[in-house]
Amino acid sequence: MKIVFLDAATMGDVSFSEIEKFGELVLYPVSSSEEALERVGDCDVLIVNKVKVTQALIDAAPRLRLICEAATGVNNIDLEYAAAKGIPVRNVAGYSTDAVVQCTFMHILALVGKAAYFDSYVKDGRYARSGIFTDVTVPYHELSGKTIGIIGMGNIGSRVAKVAEAFGMKVCYYSTSGTSHCTMYPSLPLERLLSESDIVSIHAPYNERTAGLIGARELAMMKPSAFIVNLGRGGIVDEKALADAVDNGVISGAGTDVFAAEPLPDGSPLLTMKHPERMSFSPHVAWASVEARQRLTDLIAANIAKGW
Repeated sequence: MKIVFLDAATMGDVSFSEIEKFGELVLYPVSSSEEALERVGDCDVLIVNKVKVTQALIDAAPRLRLICEAATGVNNIDLEYAAAKGIPVRNVAGYSTDAVVQCTFMHILALVGKAAYFDSYVKDGRYARSGIFTDVTVPYHELSGKTIGIIGMGNIGSRVAKVAEAFGMKVCYYSTSGTSHCTMYPSLPLERLLSESDIVSIHAPYNERTAGLIGARELAMMKPSAFIVNLGRGGIVDEKALADAVDNGVISGAGTDVFAAEPLPDGSPLLTMKHPERMSFSPHVAWASVEARQRLTDLIAANIAKGW
């Protein structure tokens, strides 16, 4: 059996030994759409992360018996055509929950704790020249007693809520599906969540209900002292509106791991802000701890083991 992974570079230096047990594994670091068509002709199992699996790509693989998504979302795969051809599609869910929760609080703590300022204050010599043992000119606040509003109370959102409680925070949430399954915390309308929260944390999928969910109107509902972080999907937050809101003091700052276009293009309004120090960025890495990537690889192997 031949197994082809078209964009294996997204996985980094993980071990593929569990997948290799099933046959010949061919790893391509990246594949353009044209290269992908040339590389799947004799594959039985196809693994992709972000490569688009179109009708043309499926037709170019006459031996294809299984498509494995190296992620949770499968919006890059033509599911209807795969089903019509009798080819199962299997994704992996839950492998990165711990990593995403950790990255969420990396952004929250960096923003609320003014981490970038204090780090540079020491490193650039201002602290050494100050003549005083501390610096209280840039104040920071405690999370304890503050309210975190979570948009999307799924596996990740509920874990964020637990960690927030450990910091002494109050938790509320907005259900993007309209079904408030979680009874541990109050479910609020979006407008109320935005107006009452000190931190808004997004952990929702990108779909017709969440596309453009947070724009200029919604950001204006937030407290001027509040922060918003997006660990869900790019496109949920209007990036131009976010840049304007942060620059103009409508909100205090924002953190994001995901972007509408990835990698973030040079012309993005997020890269031309007057106050970049109010932002905390990471390049879509919240899912990608060493442990999460290895779990993902091993779970892909488990999906192959199920057969077709």
